[in-house]
Amino acid sequence: MSSLRFLQLHREDDHAVRAELAAGLAETPPRVSPKFLYDALGSRLFEAITELPEYYPTRTERLIFETHRQAIAEAVGRGRTLVDLGAGNGEKAAAWFEALAPRQYVAVDISVDHLRHALASLQQRHPGLPMLGLGVDFADSLHLPPEVGPGDRLLFYPGSSIGNFTPDQALRFLRDAHREAQGGGLLIGVDLVKDKALLDAAYDDPLQVTAAFNRNLLRRLSRLLGCDADVADFEHVAFYEPRQQRIEMHLQARRALELRWPGGHRVLAAGERIHTENSYKHTVEGFAGLLRDAGFGAVRHWTDPQHWFAVFSAAAAPA
Repeated sequence: MSSLRFLQLHREDDHAVRAELAAGLAETPPRVSPKFLYDALGSRLFEAITELPEYYPTRTERLIFETHRQAIAEAVGRGRTLVDLGAGNGEKAAAWFEALAPRQYVAVDISVDHLRHALASLQQRHPGLPMLGLGVDFADSLHLPPEVGPGDRLLFYPGSSIGNFTPDQALRFLRDAHREAQGGGLLIGVDLVKDKALLDAAYDDPLQVTAAFNRNLLRRLSRLLGCDADVADFEHVAFYEPRQQRIEMHLQARRALELRWPGGHRVLAAGERIHTENSYKHTVEGFAGLLRDAGFGAVRHWTDPQHWFAVFSAAAAPA
């Protein structure tokens, strides 16, 4: 019989969460960390976003995986513990179970309820594979608990989520990943710099699914902070900023208003924005350099024919 275990390390400290949100709203410009986008509804909305025709990253990464599966599997090796960072529903990792033959699957995600449901489904379909779910927030640092067990690990971070980190934060994260791989490796998806119109459309779709995903954050502010934010008072704004090579997402006030919560408030002028997410885009050469700076070697990459997206493998064997 296989075992399915779950370890919840991320437990929201209500006081700390309120303090973090209030501090972000007090900044100029005001901001909210993108990790707050991913409650149960936010996670489901993001899954819907990945199915949109305008949102190329998911299908383009899938094409790269399908086209180069054998070569990628040979590069990263078989029989390791597969650590799925930001696992979501786990389907991207599950597509690799046959090719990589992991000795254990470890799913890591901040959205605890969503992760429990996903793992229960995966375990039914793959009863011979030991699974461990980790409810973890690795936005600031990545540290895997002893329950993951010894041995080399393949850290799997698809979907270009690395883009949520600034370049300095990305380097710190990759250094953490190098340590946590324990001599194994990393398989990571990276969105590449490309035409602004293509990028803008991917983050501001005509069906407004991404807008719903972003505006759901206002409901989280109401629940977590006691803030009186009204969804109808804000619109979704997203655009590519070429100087910093990043998509920016914002919630823009439709009118002059005041956000109030117990112990604080923030006045917003009409048109003023709350910054909710960045998604940095990389060049192949630049990201390969980040991996090497983090201590990785044997860096390889695969791209789609349009060079919209890249998948990198890298080895974390001791230098």
